[in-house]
Amino acid sequence: MSQLLAGDIGGTKTILRLVEADADHAETARNSLFEKRYSSHEFPDLVPMVKAFLEEAQAETGKTVQPEKACFGIAGPVVNNTSKVTNIGWTLESDRLSEQLSIPLVSLINDFEAIGYGILALDDSDLHTLQAGKREKNAPIAVIGAGTGLGQGYLIHNGKEYQVYGSEGGHVDFAARTELEFQLSHYLLEKLNIERISAERVVSGQGIVAIYQFLRDRNFAPEAPDIAQLMNVWESEIGRNEKTADPAALISQAALEKRDRLSQKTMAMFVEAYGTEAGNLALKLLPYGGLYIAGGIAAKILPLMEEGSFLRAFALKGRMRSLMERVPVQIVLNPQVGLIGAALRASRL
Repeated sequence: MSQLLAGDIGGTKTILRLVEADADHAETARNSLFEKRYSSHEFPDLVPMVKAFLEEAQAETGKTVQPEKACFGIAGPVVNNTSKVTNIGWTLESDRLSEQLSIPLVSLINDFEAIGYGILALDDSDLHTLQAGKREKNAPIAVIGAGTGLGQGYLIHNGKEYQVYGSEGGHVDFAARTELEFQLSHYLLEKLNIERISAERVVSGQGIVAIYQFLRDRNFAPEAPDIAQLMNVWESEIGRNEKTADPAALISQAALEKRDRLSQKTMAMFVEAYGTEAGNLALKLLPYGGLYIAGGIAAKILPLMEEGSFLRAFALKGRMRSLMERVPVQIVLNPQVGLIGAALRASRL
């Protein structure tokens, strides 16, 4: 069996996994020998982190550890197998990593591309079905995920296997549908002093906060004291690379608990906008192989995603409604889908 190294690299944390693989099969991506999470800021570069990891893996497993292939999913753009991880000042090149780590084959991919590969290795327990649809073998697959930003990608079958493609679809124009959404769009244009509003400005963690601010400033409902306090901290930290407050998590939790009208309306608008953008992606690709909702938010607000407004907005495409109802729609529950995908990609090098 060969050894593979998979990594999920972010500006705050990095997760490394050593995998044992006997072939290019999806299930091998889950055969973890050793895994560890590191604080990215504690290392000047990826190389010393990986060397420390490999030493720990050898001590823990009692096996000789020398990966033959490696793939790292990176939260940022990758161009010609080179990526700059701006929050921590790392510049990564696959050739340099290969040489300094003595790993013959090293690949760098965008984190959402890694999620695309990970979709291929998930099983039923990793997924929650919103719409069964009518799945077609080898049909296109779409992936969308709201988290810090809004990722989008797709998979196309080449006759032998699925090929994964990233995109910058999260940066398309936000498509307002209702009077309230038009007001939100104008509010953000003025508040941010920008010329256009992208889908990511609304359908993301930052979007949840933006919608909340819009409704708050329009006096939709009084603020809950705990959320108001956290919002004050968050707004005082605007401009910093790292924030100590995360209002989106508290807002979504308050909506789940049905204890705050302002938060409930915020999340209702968020979920509808999410459904609309997922539907836009599906309309372009007709992903009868499935549309998968990844990212860090959907699985955490599962009851809100199930209430119906997401699928209503998803299918609201006029004469194309019948096509939308054929698309299988599932939420990814496994938070390590990107790490699994990096391992699968490594197996294919």
